[in-house]
Amino acid sequence: MPKYFPEGYTPLMEQKQTERAIKYIKDTFERELSGGLRLSRVTSPRFVKSGSGINDDLNGVERPVMFQVGNLGNQQMEVVQSLAKWKRMALADHGYAPGTGIYTDMDAIRPDDELDAIHSIYVDQWDWELTITEADRNLDFLKAVVRKIYSAMIRTEFLVSEMFPVCNPILPKQITFIHTEDAQRELPHLCPEEREKVLAKRHGAIFLIGIGSPLADGISHGGRAPDYDDWSTPSGGGYTGLNGDIVVWDTVRNDSMELSSMGIRVDREALLHQLAIRKMEERAKLYWHQRLLNGELPLCIGGGFGQSRFCMYLLKKAHIGEVQASVWPEDVRAEAKSLGVFLL
Repeated sequence: MPKYFPEGYTPLMEQKQTERAIKYIKDTFERELSGGLRLSRVTSPRFVKSGSGINDDLNGVERPVMFQVGNLGNQQMEVVQSLAKWKRMALADHGYAPGTGIYTDMDAIRPDDELDAIHSIYVDQWDWELTITEADRNLDFLKAVVRKIYSAMIRTEFLVSEMFPVCNPILPKQITFIHTEDAQRELPHLCPEEREKVLAKRHGAIFLIGIGSPLADGISHGGRAPDYDDWSTPSGGGYTGLNGDIVVWDTVRNDSMELSSMGIRVDREALLHQLAIRKMEERAKLYWHQRLLNGELPLCIGGGFGQSRFCMYLLKKAHIGEVQASVWPEDVRAEAKSLGVFLL
């Protein structure tokens, strides 16, 4: 039996058509997302200075790729893991008014990521950030933004199916909002990953709210760094968290697939609170954190949306290597070759 690909899997497209479809999906969704959220495209860095606090620490354990620049006195740089913090500085430095924002193509290297059907050490996503007001820092506003993103997904899926008829639309008309507390309460016998699978299969597309905050059993649904998403602010009804993930059900792999991690970003109070929770108060002295604490950065909401995963989902691919050039173990490549699957 196949180990890395579903039993009986056959790609719907040959490689040249796949490459054309990848380009079409990326162009289409970029246009739909930027129009729906009023985002301007900007150019972003591939690396940032070590020790500045600008790079994304993800779950706090992943090692960034580092290198030294000889002509800058061997100053150490880090390849970005995401642009969550850099984008907020860009909003401030370029003076974006509330209701407008930016997006960019983000290319990252995450050497500690596992290698499986949807994970690669190379991460490509649309990173976006939108300036907001204090009145927008609530759950209703978060849901409104999620619905706009989901509408962009629906429109892109339809246009892709028109251009490439083998790709039938499968997204439900509406996305379902579920708080991670409710997921834990309903499915206490399952781990967070298994809950995600059950709920994604049931609804087709879900937004899980409050990722990063400890649940009733003391375990968080997933990891979040303390200094970008606000996962600790009360959101009403006894819940906490103004962030979450967009997750869909992948009918090819028969599994859940996270497409986006996003949320309302920390304000001064939430940053200090979350640093204290994680016992990382020393980060408050870093350059980026000082700018936020001194009121130099705007309130905002933002996130990332996986480019290759969305292509994989819409084109009914079984492995992210079919739509993204990366590195894979030899046994993965051998199995793909035996099945007639082309890995980039």
